[in-house]
Amino acid sequence: MRPYASWKYIALLIVTIFSALYAAPNLYGQDPAVQISLESGEALPDSFGERIATALQAPGITPTSSRREGTHWVVRFDSTDTQLKANDDIKRELGNRYVVALFQASKTPAWLASMGAKPMALGLDLRGGVHFLLEVDVDTVRKKAIENYVSELPATLRKEGIRYTGRRQNGDAVVLEFADEAKLDAARRFIAKEYRELALQNAPGQPLVLEARITDVEAKRIQDFAVQQNLITLRNRVNQLGVAEPVVQKQGANRILVQLPGVQDTTRVKELLGATATLEYRAVVQDADAGSAAATGIVPPGTELFYTREGHIPYLLNKDIIASGSQLVNAQPGIDQQSGTPMVSVTLDGQGAKRMFDFTSKNVGKPMAVLFRERQVVTTYNAKGEPMREHRDIDQIISVASIRGVFGKNFQTTGLGSKESQDLALQLKAGALAAPVDIVEERTVGPSLGADNIRQGFQAAALGLALVALFMIVYYRVFGIFAILALALNLLLLITGLSLLQATLTMPGIAGLVLTMGIAVDANVLIYERIREELRGGMSPAKAIEAGYDRAFLTIADANVTTLIAGIVLIAVGAGPVRGFAVVLALGIVASQFTAIVGSRALAHLVFGRRARMTDLPIW
Repeated sequence: MRPYASWKYIALLIVTIFSALYAAPNLYGQDPAVQISLESGEALPDSFGERIATALQAPGITPTSSRREGTHWVVRFDSTDTQLKANDDIKRELGNRYVVALFQASKTPAWLASMGAKPMALGLDLRGGVHFLLEVDVDTVRKKAIENYVSELPATLRKEGIRYTGRRQNGDAVVLEFADEAKLDAARRFIAKEYRELALQNAPGQPLVLEARITDVEAKRIQDFAVQQNLITLRNRVNQLGVAEPVVQKQGANRILVQLPGVQDTTRVKELLGATATLEYRAVVQDADAGSAAATGIVPPGTELFYTREGHIPYLLNKDIIASGSQLVNAQPGIDQQSGTPMVSVTLDGQGAKRMFDFTSKNVGKPMAVLFRERQVVTTYNAKGEPMREHRDIDQIISVASIRGVFGKNFQTTGLGSKESQDLALQLKAGALAAPVDIVEERTVGPSLGADNIRQGFQAAALGLALVALFMIVYYRVFGIFAILALALNLLLLITGLSLLQATLTMPGIAGLVLTMGIAVDANVLIYERIREELRGGMSPAKAIEAGYDRAFLTIADANVTTLIAGIVLIAVGAGPVRGFAVVLALGIVASQFTAIVGSRALAHLVFGRRARMTDLPIW
């Protein structure tokens, strides 16, 4: 046999040692823990442990460790039950300034962690939590855009001195009527120049009526912006909820995937993820009778009719908004010192603060209303028992008060319940959703079920490995042992790849792992069958080994490349479980190419390469 290059043995040894080191964190497991951090992201001081000790002293909870890890403070426990109880006590002690999250803390030794070694990230089906698939209501976004143009276009035309005789909305079009052809042409030229995102055409059979519609390109841009804005807002809300290692990512054109490990109660999560509540500060109209408007339904121009939450008292409010939730940079729930009732302390951005300061400076002694606006999703059932989702808008005045002094950036809003003030503060601070979202899929996986999934998945993998090993050893004898050792290295490389990439391992991923074992062994089967063919053809054992590995290489490469292409396509276009399966499959194929060609060949040369005269091979 040709001598096998020494550098290949050295490379194989280095790869094995490297893989063993970076796969090792998966052997140590995880501790149930509580992770505490500041909302600002600043590091907590070393003295923070005293507050944790105080919080856990009364309930008599003893953590296994309590220390700072990076910028977070991590408190570890010996059981999930203790973790859940301690989480409530720590939240009660620390208040709203800190983010307290359930967490699975790795038990990886410090010397391994210092090298960047981490355990594999486990999917929701393996560690427990809740899974939501949200669909963004893009039709509402387009409708809102058209409504904005209905108000904006006529106002802009008036500023340009272009008169129109009527305006209205017709479905997804803004309809403008003109007295003559000259004014219509002037409006067309101006809109075409300033509003290139609008497509213009004359209304059929009406030569003096112009219709403006949003182009398909602009409609897609509006949709993509709404989905991206919702993605950012939902991430902020999830962070405020206090969940460690959440997953919030876009899925498809208008859907968002939210996975929250460690969370079991879905009620509050659904309330906060889908809520579109916000506040608007408006002037109360005093020179019109709200009672008359409520009785007749005739509302003066430039005003809107709303009712108070308590007493259902009507008020006419100016359409112009002084400040709204989109201009808030911070909101904290609290208790008003004078009345003792719940309140939200509000901080406005620069533009909102200037508008509020200008308004209050000119209107001291006049009333200002705080309008609470919320959009709820109500599920009803039709005659067939099928669920029907309906959107219900709730607009309520939560307070009307006279302006006693000038203020701008900071002030308080009262008139809310305790839980309502906390939820509203969270939503305002996280930002408003650009469009309503509907929950189209919901799953809850308990921690015990996740542990069962892990156990059953790895039992399946172990059983598959044992059966493959038995077959290979019985059928190929010593060469079967080579194949099993190469397969063990393949699994080690696969676990190392998942750990280094922090790719999430799910139940479909475990299925991909079992499939990879079959693919890896198949490569060795091709090699060994080729060796048998050469031996039957009268070739010497040494040359048969060389020929088996050399001539089977292209066949193995072709088979693996085609499967790898399929895996890459699944990674690119798939999502969730499909992508998890494809990632494991792709990594396994790359690893099997190395272990089958380099690993098992090195073993064959090591055992048989030094035999000067071989008359037979233990492969029959």
